[in-house]
Amino acid sequence: MAGTFRFSFGPWNIHEGADPFGPEVRKSIPFNQKLAAYKKLGFDGVQFHDDDAVPDMNELSQKEIIREAEALKKTLDNHGLTAEFVAPRLWFDPRTIDGGYTSNCAKCREYAIERSKRTIDIARALGTRNIVLWLAREGTYIREAKDPVLAAERIAEALQTMLDYDRNIRIMIESKPNEPMDHTYIPTIGHAIAMGLMTNAPERVGCLIETAHALLANLSPSDEMGFALAHKKLWSVHLNDQNSLKFDQDLTFGAVDPRRALNQVRVLDKHDYGSSGEWVGLDVKVMRTQKDGTCMKHLEYSRKIFLKLLEISRSLDDSKINQLVAERDYEELNFYILNAMLKG
Repeated sequence: MAGTFRFSFGPWNIHEGADPFGPEVRKSIPFNQKLAAYKKLGFDGVQFHDDDAVPDMNELSQKEIIREAEALKKTLDNHGLTAEFVAPRLWFDPRTIDGGYTSNCAKCREYAIERSKRTIDIARALGTRNIVLWLAREGTYIREAKDPVLAAERIAEALQTMLDYDRNIRIMIESKPNEPMDHTYIPTIGHAIAMGLMTNAPERVGCLIETAHALLANLSPSDEMGFALAHKKLWSVHLNDQNSLKFDQDLTFGAVDPRRALNQVRVLDKHDYGSSGEWVGLDVKVMRTQKDGTCMKHLEYSRKIFLKLLEISRSLDDSKINQLVAERDYEELNFYILNAMLKG
């Protein structure tokens, strides 16, 4: 076990409690106050959407965007924080209602590409080479509305354009099978890795795995992580939890299934995750019922649960596990793991 773990989250993980079914239930927290909370909670990395870093960026010139991002970099430095990645928030613009890269409208596709280039400008100014693509609306509600072959080619073309725009960046695709689209074109990590093979720089296309997204595809998150690790493509994770095949809940890590969480921690630790600078992102949402003043516990406790599960995992006797595996006594192995967790 040789994992090296440092933790990140995004400013959207501290929010006012609004949801599609009701208004805000807590007071808004200023951005700089959110940054001040990172170190207190034990976090060192900040995840950004492009407009988290540069609000109203569609109204600014390229030079103005870069200037705003450079000012933010100084603020991060003052807080002792590092930008983990920047992601284009394409799905909030009216021009991307039918997708960005796969839109049937040429002008909308052009907008998505230009917005992605500005995202790269921001990342460069913030000192990170990591670009995350959550392809939120790259899919269909009606299958006949888009040609899936053309859609895959358009996504690959977008990837290539970004890779050519800055030959230092690397792209991490965050796959998800549904929501907000009924069907998406990159539903699993296997699809994400394969997309890189459609570019001339597959070594710069990897993935970010989110626990909930794997579960929404009815897959094991730790197996998805293992698949990506085997391909040397697991460049970030978003850990959380999920109650079955519902909407994307982003519950506190380990809150639903601690053993499932243990297996995620274990596969990361066993295969040296973090040794090349990868972060552990905790993409968790505060419960709507939490009051002002207690609305950051989900982040604090997700990190503590990760570290507790790491302690349990490292306490397991690998020689005993190997013996039980060799004897094919999986029932005994099952109890051994459960007993260790119950004692922990």
